[in-house]
Order: sequence, then C-alpha cells, then structure tokens
Amino acid sequence: MPARKPGVNAPASFRQQLLDALPRVRRYARTLCFDAASVDDLVQATALRALSHWHQYDPHREMRVWLLSIAHNAHLDRLRQERRLHLLEPDELAAAAQAAQEARGDAAGGTAERVALRLDLLAGLARLTPAHREIVLLVAVEELSYAECAEVLGVPAGTVMSRLARARAALRAALDSGQRGRGGPAALRRVV
Repeated sequence: MPARKPGVNAPASFRQQLLDALPRVRRYARTLCFDAASVDDLVQATALRALSHWHQYDPHREMRVWLLSIAHNAHLDRLRQERRLHLLEPDELAAAAQAAQEARGDAAGGTAERVALRLDLLAGLARLTPAHREIVLLVAVEELSYAECAEVLGVPAGTVMSRLARARAALRAALDSGQRGRGGPAALRRVV
C-alpha cells in the first residue's frame, strides 16, 4: 500500500496560507538556528508538521502564530535530541568585527561601524539564554503581542513580560560592555 503524502488532503486555502507564512517562519528559524542547513531543516519540519496536522488548525486563529508554535516545538525537540545548542561565541564575533573593520579601512568607516554594531548585537543576543533570546526576537522582530508570544511558547503572558524585561536588561548590559570605547550603545538601545 503506497504511503500517504502529508497535506495532500489539505484544502488549497490552507496550503496557500502556509506558503504565505513560510518567510516569517524562516526568519524566526534564523533566530533559533545559526547555520543555513539547520534553518532549512527547521522550516521543512515545521511545514511537514503543519501539513500532517492541517485538520487541527483552527481557521479563526492566525496561521503565523500556529506555525511559530510548531517551529518552536520542533526546535525544542531537535535540541532535546542533540542535547546541546551550538552558538557562536562572543569572542568569535568580536574577532569578525575587527577583521571586517581592518578589511574595509577608514574609507568605509560607516559600513564598518554598521557591521560592528550588528556584530555587537549578535554577540549580545548570543549571551542571552535561549528563553530570553526567543522572547526578544518574537516581540522585536516578529512583532507578536505578549498573548501571542505566550501562545507560541506555551507559557503564561506574565512569564512573557517578566522574561522580556530580564532579557532587555541583560541585552542592554551586554551592549554597554561591548560598546565601551566606541562611543556608547545609543544606536543599539533603540533596538531594545
């Protein structure tokens, strides 16, 4: 007997909504995974799970929130299997910033400064715990409400608010320590 393909029976409107939401899922996956192959795997696992369980989707619920919940859970499942999370160390990011600045020289000072600011932000995010990093990225990048974040992460809304406050404080502290000597973190404070 041939194997049934997931999602074959899913309505065309569901499949179209899924396709439309995949860029947001990919962006969220990039915040959870730091290499392209893992991002692709997570997006594929999310789409496969969504298609396999399309009948559980509530059409009154926002597709994006449902898919981000699936991506979050798939990521946690993968972490449990691997039993470790590989992040770039802040020292490696600082070395990359220095190399970029040296490679561009003074002629591209603005570009080098933007690269350095981005690397400082990435280093600050890497220093956060995974729970804090997810909250910051769901609120700041994905622009989810606290209630939607709570739904994605499976925690109470009060937990989202307290984690976000602690994550912002930790990120500010990381950016302050990384910006000494470059004139302060004013540009990055607008992010958090």
